[in-house]
Amino acid sequence: MELTLSQAIWFTPFALPLAVWIALSDLKHMKITNQSVLILACVFIVVGLIILPPETYLWRFAQAVVVLIIGFIANALRLIGGGDAKYAAAIAPFVAYGDIKLVLMIFAVMVFAALITHRAFRAIGPIRRRTADWASWSAGKDFPMGLALSGTLIGYLVL
Repeated sequence: MELTLSQAIWFTPFALPLAVWIALSDLKHMKITNQSVLILACVFIVVGLIILPPETYLWRFAQAVVVLIIGFIANALRLIGGGDAKYAAAIAPFVAYGDIKLVLMIFAVMVFAALITHRAFRAIGPIRRRTADWASWSAGKDFPMGLALSGTLIGYLVL
């Protein structure tokens, strides 16, 4: 089953501002807070309960658990940050199972676009001065993956 237009219309006004907040928080602090992830999860819990059939609703939670387990393993192997793992798990129930390939393609594009954009903006003096307190500018090889994850969620819901 794929995400329907009506489901996207219901989820987007709640998920979009949270995704932007999380991306900006990750850029500024290199941290995705538990609070922001829990709020996004609550959006799915409430809105999903209203708009999804019960069986689909429960399967989406299973997806979140699988993504959380994979994320914790990736975090233990130091491949991703803990906040990134939790955020990906909070995003997972918004994704219809039939759209997983599409979401992975969107994610690949968003990682590339976010990395290039972040590195380019970091090199532009006026932008760097205006956002001098952003930890992501001086994070070395670390990258604020919340930017790409947020782009993926937004891109998926808007498409």
